[in-house]
Amino acid sequence: MPDQWLPPIKWAGDAVAILDQRVLPHREKFLYCSTPEQVINAIKTMAIRGAPAVGVAGALALALGARSIRTDDPKEFRQKFLKLCNKVKNARPTGANLGWAVEILYSIVVENPKAPISELQKLIVDRANGILEEDVAVNLRMGKWGREVVAKGARILTYCNAGALATADYGTAIGVIRAAFEEDPTLSVYSCETRPFLQGARLTVFELMRAGIPATLITDNAVGSLMSRGMIDLVVVGADRIAANGDTANKIGTYMVAVLAWTHGIPFYIAAPRSTIDQGLPDGSGIPIEQRDPGEVTSLNGKRIAPRGANALNPAFDVTPYKYISGIITEVGVLRKPFAKTIRKALQA
Repeated sequence: MPDQWLPPIKWAGDAVAILDQRVLPHREKFLYCSTPEQVINAIKTMAIRGAPAVGVAGALALALGARSIRTDDPKEFRQKFLKLCNKVKNARPTGANLGWAVEILYSIVVENPKAPISELQKLIVDRANGILEEDVAVNLRMGKWGREVVAKGARILTYCNAGALATADYGTAIGVIRAAFEEDPTLSVYSCETRPFLQGARLTVFELMRAGIPATLITDNAVGSLMSRGMIDLVVVGADRIAANGDTANKIGTYMVAVLAWTHGIPFYIAAPRSTIDQGLPDGSGIPIEQRDPGEVTSLNGKRIAPRGANALNPAFDVTPYKYISGIITEVGVLRKPFAKTIRKALQA
């Protein structure tokens, strides 16, 4: 069952409570957002991150916004809600789940042109809550499908954080590992630190330790060495956007891990809900790559580590071509090549 000890996002009365992941694992601090703008800021500043969690946050931001629009004119309500939808959708451009959640909630306004404002507000809030609850159920189903690809005693490598903290609860890639661990406590995990934001070091190891799963932290540049020495049996990572052909955007560095896994004959799996799939993109070349503050590279935990004035690039994501991916674990099964066909079928299920 999902954990209740550390939900990354929840309602707290009329506010949205967001666990501030920037201060984990040293502090467990919630941000209480009473306006959609505060939720949007939490998304932009990485207080909440992980594509499914950001999608849920976007939905709850729109629920807050719908309730706070003050007008008796249905046309004005729709105009203001559309403007808010655009703001939420643009908070982080790479992840597909955010746009997916926004489209679902805006469709309520489109499909109910004669509904009074009060009814629209209720429908939006109810559907946002549904997205929150559905995410947990989807992750549990994904875990059950995914554990079938994990051999007994497997030594699993994961990258970035795709656990409960990246979702509404339970996790995608880490959800697969957790489900497998329930049946086989002999498995173990290597977690890459994931520069520059250190999600693997700060969040993934934190989650695995709390779940009692044997975890070892490694530097990102140790992956090839471990693989060459036969220390890795399987790679499972999350995703932020999956194109129709299976090309997958995930945290910067994932492409490197995938190529190394391919070179060493190690299975490389993506774990992601169908809401991460963008069927409108034929391949990964059209996935927008968020460029973040170079200061995240030149500094570490607020302390400068590069010479003052040094130039830096900070793309937040990269795209792994589908040929390096062994399978995509979803809530309706493990998708195999040809991904264009199996993805299309999965979206119709």
